[in-house]
Amino acid sequence: MPHVNIKYHSRDFTDEQKQQLAEAISSVIEKHFNTYEGAVSVALESLPAADWDEAVYGPEITGREHLLIKAPNYHTG
Repeated sequence: MPHVNIKYHSRDFTDEQKQQLAEAISSVIEKHFNTYEGAVSVALESLPAADWDEAVYGPEITGREHLLIKAPNYHTG
């Protein structure tokens, strides 16, 4: 039932790192949605950094602020 789609740029992951990330995310989702492992799906989508504003920031962050449970603060760290 829950599906998580993570979009990112400027990072490479090994297959092992992807698996570890999926397991960690699934575990948290299972707990908070009170569901089982098989109900969770996780996608990891790499985008070119140059496409970030048009593909993600505009349509998914500023265009859907009402859905965000955590907003980015790109000026820290």
